[in-house]
Amino acid sequence: MKVYYEQDANLDVLKNKKIAVLGFGSQGHAHSLNLLESGLDVCVGLRKTSSSWPKAEKAGLPVKTVKDAVKDADVVMVLLPDQTQKKVYDEEIAPNLKPGATLAFAHGFNIHYKQIVPPSDINVMMIAPKGPGHLVRRTYLEGKGVPCLIAVYQDPSGKTKDMALAWAKGIGGTKAGVIETNFKNETETDLFGEQAVLCGGSAELIKAGFETLVEAGYPPELAYFECMHEMKLIVDLYYEGGLSRMNYSVSDTAEYGGMSRGKRVINPEAKSEMKKILTEIQDGRFAKEWLDECNAGLPNMTKMREETKEHELEKTGAKLRGMMSWLFKKNPKEEVGV
Repeated sequence: MKVYYEQDANLDVLKNKKIAVLGFGSQGHAHSLNLLESGLDVCVGLRKTSSSWPKAEKAGLPVKTVKDAVKDADVVMVLLPDQTQKKVYDEEIAPNLKPGATLAFAHGFNIHYKQIVPPSDINVMMIAPKGPGHLVRRTYLEGKGVPCLIAVYQDPSGKTKDMALAWAKGIGGTKAGVIETNFKNETETDLFGEQAVLCGGSAELIKAGFETLVEAGYPPELAYFECMHEMKLIVDLYYEGGLSRMNYSVSDTAEYGGMSRGKRVINPEAKSEMKKILTEIQDGRFAKEWLDECNAGLPNMTKMREETKEHELEKTGAKLRGMMSWLFKKNPKEEVGV
């Protein structure tokens, strides 16, 4: 596996091109401003009625309707929610895309699952920062960067990889390292990580631990500290130096207890369910389920959101976090001004 850095990317590849970034959410805000400050010709494409229009203008960016932004652009980066990309592509991008233009994404969902099928003369690339947009922006301003993945799906020009590397450099990614992959691997591993470990698995593990302690008669405040609050301390150690650093940093009692008991929780049955989740991602069942859910108006999502909001863990945590004035309370959307 090759990792690309600053010296491997040439920003000049994009210097003479008009760039349109569609969307001004967390990633859209970061990509467009970072590229602008890297000296590139960038505009933001939005609906005329979008509440983000004045925010993008206030940030110093030219703003156009999606249709007009695409018409003028040599490179179009689609930073819209997965579930809306197909509709916008069919109605506003495809009819206005220049022949030989480049279509870019930060996640491979719509290309991999063939919701979007670009013409064969269109370059298709991906630049996927491995972090949220507010971090992409913050680290760029600090002179650093967030690691990125790049991928090329179609390359009629023969220069698409060079453009992907240039884009990664423009947003700060080459300062941290850029790894080449493909749309399939990025999409499937990203979805799996979110569902089985990062957003799904960790949340259910925390809730189950909290419920076990509370049901056994322990105060919910203690259960919250042990199962939620201290999770950040452990994850930070993972982030800094892997499992070994975590084991080195905790007590011998914690290390032995964790290694001897952890597999009783994440056991072969749990791993079997992970394999089922991965299969559902690989064969497209999850993608279909999610798009059907969106088309139905998010009935299950709304119910699950409400259940999470009403969980005792959340109510206990809100009370305790209110006592911790040092915690970062600002909404990431407020941090990036979107």
